[in-house]
Amino acid sequence: MYRRLRLCSNSGGYEAIPDPPLRLDLVGARHRLEQEGIAVVDARVMLVAAMDPEVTISRTGRLLFKTRDAAAADRAFQRLRALLELPGASDERMIPSRGGID
Repeated sequence: MYRRLRLCSNSGGYEAIPDPPLRLDLVGARHRLEQEGIAVVDARVMLVAAMDPEVTISRTGRLLFKTRDAAAADRAFQRLRALLELPGASDERMIPSRGGID
């Protein structure tokens, strides 16, 4: 399960962290994203997907959405969840409820 989206410590984006950590097949994830027409930079230990907003995907399943817009981060999370068959969130409504900070 993923924890709720939360504003990163530097306030530059939102992150979703799986609990417990996952073991993502980044090669498979890259191919799936590219099949959907999403450009991907493969940095070996992480992927950077040119979505709206841009998202960094780690091997452990941590997702970093480069936006300060919680709704945009939630939409991108839901799309990634479907494309990569990621587990759901403990609260399916991922948008933070208290001003963007958990």
